[in-house]
Amino acid sequence: MAALDRVKVLVLGDSGVGKSSLVHLLCQNQVLGNPSWTVGCSVDVRIHDYKEGTPEEKTYYIELWDVGGSVGSASSVKSTRAVFYNSVNGIILVHDLTNKKSSQNLYRWSLEALNRDVAPTGVLVTNGDYDREQFADNQIPLLVIGTKLDQIPETKRNEVLTRTAFLAEDFNAEEINLDCTNPRYLAAGSSNAVKLSRFFDKVIEKRYLLRDGNQLAAIASVRSQNVVRPTQRWWETSTEHRGCSRKCAVESGWCSLPSKSTAD
Repeated sequence: MAALDRVKVLVLGDSGVGKSSLVHLLCQNQVLGNPSWTVGCSVDVRIHDYKEGTPEEKTYYIELWDVGGSVGSASSVKSTRAVFYNSVNGIILVHDLTNKKSSQNLYRWSLEALNRDVAPTGVLVTNGDYDREQFADNQIPLLVIGTKLDQIPETKRNEVLTRTAFLAEDFNAEEINLDCTNPRYLAAGSSNAVKLSRFFDKVIEKRYLLRDGNQLAAIASVRSQNVVRPTQRWWETSTEHRGCSRKCAVESGWCSLPSKSTAD
């Protein structure tokens, strides 16, 4: 079997939000029975069928890099984490739906990964607001996943999910909320499974197909300018070019003769 192409996706979020449980569920389709703290980084692989069910279908490896630590770590720890941020193709931002601070810290996690060469100044998140311009030029696909959905009381669920919806909007990303101890939240055909597949497809396109896509778009543009159009007898209907032996479509801008041309 030929080696599969692969993409690298970071899984970022505060300690204790359930990143390891999420990665295990995504890659093994099983609940992680006894999760432990991640030291450094743990990598697992998911097999994904790009554009499944279409003529473009192709299988890829999705490497999920579960990065441990806290966003408030010392600079030496952040410097060590920066090694994991190289050659990233996508980012999954994970937060605990029962912990508002973990949601706010996603802004800082994303900035640390996307702008690892720039030291952020001041507090990036105060009252829940942040400078959207810092993410304006981001080309890396993002997905926001909220965990521990089962632990939100029914009376507060609508309030919490409304708040997290704005969070995903800030990142221009789709949102998935789930319980990592229940695989049904990612059951085939569910809205969450569709969102996840769409995110991985986007990551693959950015990594392998975007450049080719741009080239194809340029080629298509050139071809559209040189396409042989259906014969239209403009020279028979145009007053200026009546009797012209050339098939010049003067009225649609395709005439090769000067505007004051005469018949050949």
